[in-house]
Amino acid sequence: MTLFSLIIALLIEQVRPLPAQQVVAGPLGRLSTLLVERFNDGRARNGQVAWLLVVIPATAVAGLAFYLLWQLHPLLAFLFNVAVLYVTMGFRQESHFFTDIHLALRMGELDRARSLLGEWRGGQYREASSSEVARLAIEQALVSAHRNVFGVVFWFIVLPGPCGAVFYRLTRYFAEDWGTRRDAEFGDFGQFARKAFEVIDFVPVRLTAASFSVMGDFEDAVFCWRTQAILWPDRASGILLASGAGAMGVRLGMPVHESGEILERPEVGVGEEADADYMQSTVGLVWRALLLCLVLLALVGIAGWVGA
Repeated sequence: MTLFSLIIALLIEQVRPLPAQQVVAGPLGRLSTLLVERFNDGRARNGQVAWLLVVIPATAVAGLAFYLLWQLHPLLAFLFNVAVLYVTMGFRQESHFFTDIHLALRMGELDRARSLLGEWRGGQYREASSSEVARLAIEQALVSAHRNVFGVVFWFIVLPGPCGAVFYRLTRYFAEDWGTRRDAEFGDFGQFARKAFEVIDFVPVRLTAASFSVMGDFEDAVFCWRTQAILWPDRASGILLASGAGAMGVRLGMPVHESGEILERPEVGVGEEADADYMQSTVGLVWRALLLCLVLLALVGIAGWVGA
């Protein structure tokens, strides 16, 4: 059931992408605002309480609903799995930005590519070169692919029913919404959410990086992972970018023009400058890594069936 749920959810999303802002981000944003208003006094402990009051019950409710539906009929539980995955994964939620940027660079429309990149990442890139735009788009795509797909898939497999998918999606959301804030008024409220996601994402990040390595240039990917990932400010993102860049033979990171200034960043990867061709290679790498995960899951299922 796990494998077929994943495949069906992925196929449905390819045909009809989820309007994530309306269905997921909007309601979660309102819930997040309510929790901050009620609990935030600048202390980390209250952030922990607010996180636990939402994430744990929501995960438990998903598990209970799956169990009750299974008792009624396994088909209902299967459909519930697919529905939850469709809402929590989001393979196409951000890929349209990547596709449009790729097309704009192919057509020589650099200004349009810069504008699309700004919409996607939230900065301004009026002075960015075509290589910088391609580089930033590839970086965003690699990290997004992990957080929107591979991380969800890992926890969906680990926890029973759709619990893992709900658990990972909520944990990621609060880490991004609370854990990234550094203003004095917000205080340490997001500290627990940030650390919780680091722990929960520790294994999935490394498995995703391993998938990139296996499906690309393994030697260069492992070399970049071991020597360059530690240089990146966010260690998890550094692992994904270094392994992905090494697997494709492209250089990422490096200084870029962002919001009117030059942002200094370490270099990761090996090989040539990023361009539109490497953006196409990124799509291929992500799909091959996803296929590898599905094949391994199928083999595990077959082995369990034969063993039984």
